[in-house]
Amino acid sequence: MRRLTLSFVLISLLTGFVTYRNDVYPRVKNESFTRGEVINFKMTYGIFTVGKGSVKVHPNYFKLNNRDCFKIDVHGRTVGFVDWVADVDDQWGAYIDTAAILPHQFYRRIREGRYKKDEWTFFDHINKKIEVKTMDNATGKFKESKFYDAPPQVRDMIAGFLYLRNMDLSKIKQGDTVVVTGFFEDEFYKMKIVYHGKQTIKVKAGKIRTLVFKPVMPPNKVFEGENSVTAFFSDDKNRIPVKIDAEMFIGSAGVELTSYEGLRNPLNISD
Repeated sequence: MRRLTLSFVLISLLTGFVTYRNDVYPRVKNESFTRGEVINFKMTYGIFTVGKGSVKVHPNYFKLNNRDCFKIDVHGRTVGFVDWVADVDDQWGAYIDTAAILPHQFYRRIREGRYKKDEWTFFDHINKKIEVKTMDNATGKFKESKFYDAPPQVRDMIAGFLYLRNMDLSKIKQGDTVVVTGFFEDEFYKMKIVYHGKQTIKVKAGKIRTLVFKPVMPPNKVFEGENSVTAFFSDDKNRIPVKIDAEMFIGSAGVELTSYEGLRNPLNISD
């Protein structure tokens, strides 16, 4: 069974993944983020803070496949008493094309108690191939690569998150559904996300005006029902995640914005 980690919950709820275009690297107008952005979160279970997370855009550009890339680092770890029980320290990262907001590489370094996993995913958008390499924990060497045929402009979870932040939602109406598609680990999938209007919410980072979305969750053993997750994004050009509420079979969990720096645009703070 696929493991669902704190980092996976954080990222997978915030993603919008692919549009199909004929050209390989179609330019995406990016007005939402830039180098040096840092977003910090806390993760809660019931009334307790059980983890902390961050999403950081490296201050420098990187060159992959002869193209300029953003480097994105995502980190999630347990804190406090939970750290003695769960001991989660997960790192995700990606090199994202600056023009097309497409991934060139995506990697995961998972550390959860005795369980660990190191994985790299390489995207060849020209030849429409994806290569996944996983480390053998016993030998410290990569296992034989797995290859997948990829649709045009397919995105990983991090690139999907950044792409969603730049989608044109100016004409979206309450009740409208956005279908997002992506690739993770070894499969392609789609998720329906329903827009539920606007709401002003108070978090540690401030009182912020937000757009409210509910992903339609497929049957699973983690979340309780198809409407069990609610995600709040800032109602401005940044469109950063502000809060996530999740009803799980084992109780209520959440992710909340605690601080930020280097945002490209002013945050829509309410008086």
